[in-house]
Amino acid sequence: MAYKDLEIGEDGLARCGWVGTDSEYMRYHDEEWGVKLLGDQKLFEKLSLEAFQAGLSWITILKRRPGFREAFSDFNIDAVASFTDDDVERLMLDERIIRNRAKIVATIENAKVTKNLLEQSAGALHDLIWSFQPMSRQRANSCAGDEHARYATLAEVPAVTTESEQLSKALKKLGFKFVGATTMYALMQSAGLVDDHLAGCHLAN
Repeated sequence: MAYKDLEIGEDGLARCGWVGTDSEYMRYHDEEWGVKLLGDQKLFEKLSLEAFQAGLSWITILKRRPGFREAFSDFNIDAVASFTDDDVERLMLDERIIRNRAKIVATIENAKVTKNLLEQSAGALHDLIWSFQPMSRQRANSCAGDEHARYATLAEVPAVTTESEQLSKALKKLGFKFVGATTMYALMQSAGLVDDHLAGCHLAN
């Protein structure tokens, strides 16, 4: 069967078409995207990077991720929560990252909210995010009762779901910023809460 919106790499493997031919994007698709991401710090980093990605392409963030990690103390929650106005100004001059003041300030504020959560309960951010994992992987194009049917085209993949809207509302209620429903669905895809590899992709099972 021929599938639409797949990219065939030089290695002969079919990948979701958003990957294109960039080698780092291909590696990210194969090794990270859709793989379950666990732990407060890893999810805080993902939450932060997805916020910076809003309005941009993910490859833009991915190429700058090493710089982001250095600039934000490897996204250590306590360290980022302690950043001051001087750190904001330092980051605004750092060409390795996206120099958006609102997003920089939001990352620091989100670290403070996360720190408060973790002081109440270890694993609180992880547990909160994963509590919104959909009950099944059932697709809009699935046959009756087939929970493993997959989207055939990129156009079929949603930008927002009920779960991402609920996660967004829960995070905003706690004080998180730049956590809109579309951004949260991107997080759910990249952190493995959902598996949106297209039918025909070599990682689709």
